[in-house]
Amino acid sequence: MPLTEDDLKRIEKLGFERADFTVEAEGETRLRNVKKACFFLREGMCIVYEGHPEGCRIYPLVYDLDAHKFIYDTVCPHSAEFKATREDKERLKRLIRRLDSEAEKRA
Repeated sequence: MPLTEDDLKRIEKLGFERADFTVEAEGETRLRNVKKACFFLREGMCIVYEGHPEGCRIYPLVYDLDAHKFIYDTVCPHSAEFKATREDKERLKRLIRRLDSEAEKRA
């Protein structure tokens, strides 16, 4: 899951060290996975729910760059339960633009 600078700051305010919960991949800062699950997932619950990343708030809605369309992440076992709204898609578009902008500033 890509992280914005605001995501990073919110999670750090909860007492976590950036180096513990992040990895750098493909020019972006992402949530670290442990045993194929999010670093913050404990007993099926998000331990940083009050400060969880924007991408998590929209998940399992993702944008398929190859197909150029919105899809539900097939990795999510509950993806069939979701129905994205127009606002969800707009939020995801804004998030993608923000992540792209932040990546350009780091380059």
